[in-house]
Amino acid sequence: MINLKTKETYSIVIFLTATVTLLTAYFIQYILGYQPCNLCLIERVPYALSLVVLIFNFKFKKNQVFNAVLLMLIFLFSIIISIYHFGIEQGFINESNICKADNINLLITRESILESFQKMNVSCKDVTIKIFGLSLTTYNIIVSLIMFLISVKIFKINNETNK
Repeated sequence: MINLKTKETYSIVIFLTATVTLLTAYFIQYILGYQPCNLCLIERVPYALSLVVLIFNFKFKKNQVFNAVLLMLIFLFSIIISIYHFGIEQGFINESNICKADNINLLITRESILESFQKMNVSCKDVTIKIFGLSLTTYNIIVSLIMFLISVKIFKINNETNK
């Protein structure tokens, strides 16, 4: 039976969710062929960071309160960037330069300029794939919120055990 009152269980849930989320994003990009926009790429960063934090937490078991706070901040950033992206998709917010940049590469040579014209740049406001009528950004808001709440629960458990 799974004990839902331990921080290890919650950490495993975050670890598995982050792993599945990243694998799904790469599957959609490389197997299904949907090109992500720059904000979609940025939205992957919190999941990768959370995996690093959790691996260190599992390995060293030190500073667990700090790691819980770090997870909360990581997923708070994820919620903010996802809501910002959702606002762009819905037309509430204008696209920023992050969306228009060509993966933040510098065009120095003639060949790199020609190559950049051949690449298909995806706008942050264009929803290229929907699942059950919702964009992946919408799902990311939901998952990030759940991960944030789980991180808060880990923080509370750590504080209770430190008393």
